[in-house]
Amino acid sequence: MASLNWQNRSVYFELMRVNRPIGTYLVAWPALWALMLASAGRPDLVLVVVFCTGAFLMRSAGCVINDYADRNWDGQIQRTKTRPFAEGRVSEKEALQLFALLCLCAALLLFLTNTLTWWWSLGAVFLAGVYPFTKRITQLPQFVLGMAFAWAIPMAFAAQINSVPQSVWVIYTAVIAWVVAYDTFYAMVDRDEDITAGIKSTAILFGTYDRPITGLLQLTFTVLMAWTGLIFGVGTFYFIGLLIAAGLLIHQQWLIRNYNKDNCFKAFLNNHYVGMAIFVGLVLDSLTK
Repeated sequence: MASLNWQNRSVYFELMRVNRPIGTYLVAWPALWALMLASAGRPDLVLVVVFCTGAFLMRSAGCVINDYADRNWDGQIQRTKTRPFAEGRVSEKEALQLFALLCLCAALLLFLTNTLTWWWSLGAVFLAGVYPFTKRITQLPQFVLGMAFAWAIPMAFAAQINSVPQSVWVIYTAVIAWVVAYDTFYAMVDRDEDITAGIKSTAILFGTYDRPITGLLQLTFTVLMAWTGLIFGVGTFYFIGLLIAAGLLIHQQWLIRNYNKDNCFKAFLNNHYVGMAIFVGLVLDSLTK
């Protein structure tokens, strides 16, 4: 029976996408925004470390369970045919054990938080575990991914102020719109092959309307984040950061205009800077108060 063999750690790290940190960044930015907003710009530094580490662990766990769910399909997609499962370099049991270990490590971080955060964390584990399997049953897996990535927001508020106010759901909805847009760009890279393999995505669902729909989602994100700024009474630097982020979103629409696969992927990656711009705006706003 197969079990974790750390001499095979390079394969495990590949399964966790350690060499591709973009997913960790995209999980971490909303959590950091939430900590800044919940604390009026003065977050608990221990919680900053907890949520950054948790972003890495839960994103890694999500990648592992994603590849487990896609183990019979990755070999049919050009971009994924060299992944560990597709090449037979990892067993199903190893992947499930690694997923459980990563979730356990993330759970240990919760001892540095409070009881309310523990309760909210159950949703994070559920969403991370269920997302990969939604690609077989719905054309909206990106919506479930958005829910998973945004779940750090109520958790951050719970950890920072031991409360989850109703205003949190404005940010939560904004992040879902953002994630659906950028993960549609990601899915556009594999759209033709996904159709052949029977994998569902918003890139397939939106079809020829993908650009206007993703543009509308990005506009929704920008408007809701502006509303968030008004709700929490942030200053000018936040809105400058949001304006820069909006410019980056427009640039992404320009990148995907010809449906070039490399440019669609660049548009996806560019969202790291969207998250960074908003966070830097929040930090500068905090420093000037």
